[in-house]
Amino acid sequence: MNDDRVCEQLWPPRPAEADSDDPEVLRAALLREVTDRGRAECIARMQTDIVTLAVELLVREPDVVGFFGALTKTMVEEAESHTCGVWLLDESGERCELWMAYAKDHLITPAMMVAKHEGDQHEESKWFCQNMAAHLFAHRDGWNQTVEYSANDQRLPASIREFSCAQQWDVTIATPLTLAGRNLGWMTVSSARPSDCQDGNWWRIVLMEAIAQQASLALHHSRIVAQSRIEERRKAILEERNRLARDIHDNLAQGFAAILMQLQGARREAGCVPPTLAAKLDTAVDLARTHLIEARRSVGTLRPNVGDGEEVAAALKRIAGSVQRTTDVPIDVVVDELPRFGDAVEREIIGIAQEALSNAVRHSRARRITVSAATVRAIGVRLSVADDGRGIGHDRTGSSGFGLTSMQERAERIGASLTIVTAPRSGTEIVLAWEPSNLPTQVHSVS
Repeated sequence: MNDDRVCEQLWPPRPAEADSDDPEVLRAALLREVTDRGRAECIARMQTDIVTLAVELLVREPDVVGFFGALTKTMVEEAESHTCGVWLLDESGERCELWMAYAKDHLITPAMMVAKHEGDQHEESKWFCQNMAAHLFAHRDGWNQTVEYSANDQRLPASIREFSCAQQWDVTIATPLTLAGRNLGWMTVSSARPSDCQDGNWWRIVLMEAIAQQASLALHHSRIVAQSRIEERRKAILEERNRLARDIHDNLAQGFAAILMQLQGARREAGCVPPTLAAKLDTAVDLARTHLIEARRSVGTLRPNVGDGEEVAAALKRIAGSVQRTTDVPIDVVVDELPRFGDAVEREIIGIAQEALSNAVRHSRARRITVSAATVRAIGVRLSVADDGRGIGHDRTGSSGFGLTSMQERAERIGASLTIVTAPRSGTEIVLAWEPSNLPTQVHSVS
């Protein structure tokens, strides 16, 4: 950049009025220049002070709730306002709701509002929060710029205008919490009296935008930390499951395999033995073989990872084939071509399929089992494991509770919907539906 352009940025060209011979024009231009310079210095000091405040709050209030509580309190006090609210979008970005607010010298959260006694004022506040959240979400102009509303602003729904007038709010300012082009929510400030500044609420807007920037950074950082903790917890759980799988494989499974070999050898070398002894040896062989199979199933359940480069469809067919070797019940596999969903999601899908198939073989007394999987809206999956067995009766709910709980936990980890349809003597169907939109986990039992 050349020296002329540097000078042009630091010292803008003189206004045309500066060349005028009229004293009044010169005086007006000078006043305007002084005002603009004072406003620029005020903005710079304000932004510097907000950064310093944010750093101090992060040290003093490392918890995100405490940080935002102190930040909203500062906003109300410094902006000479009545209420400061923080409205956040959910993870899907399809809904906005009030997260917290500072009003009347108190920090208020939705949980605190619910805990309060019911009454007309409480109901009005609740409806205002719902309507304001809906308006912030629907008003697209406010997604990337600050919007200033008067008490009777026609852009606001009638219910919000009535509530604002009842609270004697003169102005409400809404600033988006944006970071790297992504909107996390909004911060709003409502003032019960007009600004004393002749130029309006520009200083409130500048203050609010500076605070909103620091709030966005803090919110983003807290979410990253939370996600890191979840991932670390998931890794710890996975490592523990792998350790258990290794212990079962190296100790129980290998031990049962050795016992089975010894019993089979003894049975072959026993020759002519009394029928009662032969029956006991046969029973011991069957028990050792059964428990060896169960130990291997446990290892597979604890470590249901899809093989390197293996697609979900291939993994389902492989698992069904492995289980088929342990039972005489026919297992039909109907699997469409499926997209890849990521290692974490695929791991849980395979785990649920394996658990459901194992339960069907062991407990259902079915004549046929069907495993099916198909895409949902080209981006998700619907998995079904159905049998025509005896169903899950109310008296057997507790006995199969661990397997059901395991499947529920797996579904919750990936935000999937788990539905169990069962009735005595009418079979059982376990349906997993997963899409990237975080569906709630559900369990249904149909009698």
